[in-house]
Amino acid sequence: MIEEKINQTEKRKFALWISRDTIELAKKHYKDDNCSSASEFIEKAILFYLGYLSCQENQDYLADVIPSTVKGIVDESSNRMGRLLFKMAVEQAVISNILAAVCDVNQQELKRLRGQCVQEIRRTNGMISFENALDWQQGN
Repeated sequence: MIEEKINQTEKRKFALWISRDTIELAKKHYKDDNCSSASEFIEKAILFYLGYLSCQENQDYLADVIPSTVKGIVDESSNRMGRLLFKMAVEQAVISNILAAVCDVNQQELKRLRGQCVQEIRRTNGMISFENALDWQQGN
């Protein structure tokens, strides 16, 4: 209990001249922001506005920070996508080798099939399912 008092900043009560409509809006919306009271909501609004003013003063700083932050996010996403594509390629290689071991397909048939698959992928914009492939192989 004593630690909580030490960590909390001291709050002070003072007179605040504010329009009736504004205080009613604060009372109406403070729970939307997970605040426990309209006073907490107003304090957060003041701190937010002070942060906004600080940002206006520090636009040069933000102009450097935002692009580097976005670049970090994009780089991490790119790395994640690369790792996922690698894993998918490995699984595709396993499937291809299993099929090659059990199927009797000569080089000419494979070349013809590859050409047909390229056309099908272009036509469907890469959206092909096993069901579509099965229908296609069965001549439906």
